[in-house]
Amino acid sequence: MIYLALGSNLGDREWNLEQALALLAEALKVDMLCSRVLETEAVGFEGPAFLNQAVCFESDIAPEALLDLCQDIEVRLGRPRHTAQYDAEGKRIFSNRTMDIDILRYNDQEIHTDRLTIPHPQLWERPYVKELLNDITI
Repeated sequence: MIYLALGSNLGDREWNLEQALALLAEALKVDMLCSRVLETEAVGFEGPAFLNQAVCFESDIAPEALLDLCQDIEVRLGRPRHTAQYDAEGKRIFSNRTMDIDILRYNDQEIHTDRLTIPHPQLWERPYVKELLNDITI
């Protein structure tokens, strides 16, 4: 089972989540189980509140291909193409975004490459993620 987290804190946040789900379903041709939508404060930076949602599905898409798809959808929904940025102490710098799609888990695999870390490194640092995953854990 593959688990993703979606979040949006810019623009029409509900529409952004709906469009991301539609684009994922269309590209992957899968049925997805979706959590409720939860509003949370920005974590790690000052910004508007996020709407967050978790989804799970089964697919044979390769992890790197899924990352490419998620990043493509983020860009299609108005997020500038980006690479992770870090401060002088090595701490990740976060910012506002129309869409953020994180791969939380991928079939119990552990993946550590330059582009992708699974399980997601901040998976348990965000209390709302556990709450959303409880909605859809199979």
